[in-house]
Amino acid sequence: MSTTVAAAPEAQPSSSQVRDRLRRIGSGTGGPFIGLLVLCLALFIATPFFLTVNNLLNVLDQVTILGILAVGMTLVIVTGGIDLSVGSVLALSTMILGWTSHNGGWPLWLSMVAAVVVGGLCGLASGLGITLTKLPPFIATLAMLSIARGLANVITDGQQIVGYPDWFTALSTQRYFGFLTVTTLVLALLLAAGWAFLRYRPGGRALYAIGGSREVARLAGIKVKSATTSVYVITGLLAGLAGVALAARLDSSQPSAAVGTELDVIAAVVIGGASLSGGVGRIPGTIVGVLIIGVLRNGLNLLSVSPFVQQVVIGVVIALAVMVDVLRRRSA
Repeated sequence: MSTTVAAAPEAQPSSSQVRDRLRRIGSGTGGPFIGLLVLCLALFIATPFFLTVNNLLNVLDQVTILGILAVGMTLVIVTGGIDLSVGSVLALSTMILGWTSHNGGWPLWLSMVAAVVVGGLCGLASGLGITLTKLPPFIATLAMLSIARGLANVITDGQQIVGYPDWFTALSTQRYFGFLTVTTLVLALLLAAGWAFLRYRPGGRALYAIGGSREVARLAGIKVKSATTSVYVITGLLAGLAGVALAARLDSSQPSAAVGTELDVIAAVVIGGASLSGGVGRIPGTIVGVLIIGVLRNGLNLLSVSPFVQQVVIGVVIALAVMVDVLRRRSA
């Protein structure tokens, strides 16, 4: 006589398990990535021009500068700091590039190096202000924002510098394999290097420790001051590099370049899952955050939304990103 054993019903996930799964998705890259997909779908429905090849290439070009800056900002925010000066340092660097090459007669390659070095020196000044004079990062970088922007205007009395060699502008316009420019390749390499550094190198893990607790990191033998200063130097160097890339794209150096860009950069990093309190942040999340900001701005332009309204929208996005960060920390 055979007996039939009824299969045990599958256990249904409890409400607490569902909340834990949602929290894990929201705390990683999954949540921002879903948001990016929803945004792309909405723009695809709203305008037929969004998913065209030319427009997607345009988005890729637009996020190159933002992405370069966001790599450095990720490192800064992981340590619990902030850098409000990246846009102004970018403007100063691009003016140094133009002034030394056009007025100073320097070879353009040397002017490119000088622009990046000046960006690094600005970052060094901010870093030393934070570590030696104990200025809060907000105040130190706010001061650098004003200083760098003022110097960018002083160099040429507020006038732009126009005209670069074809080989220089080709760095951001000539596409290889139909989509890849030199500046886009540089961004990809920087993102890969930043990801590998934070994930695998002891120096990268030390930044998370500093962001978690500076005192605990110090007691653990981490050189907190030198690591913090180095992060701001790297961010300044990347701002200088972004200035060179922007000059190549625009074929000009403008002292008013990148006004307000620091807000987009901070928003991209926070949207990507980084915490303004420090200790949390990843390059993959930053990539998604950069794409969200780039796609959002591109979509608003396609929909002929006023630039002033765009500022309102980006401000709301920043506020929502910070709110999500606060709620995420409270539920942790």
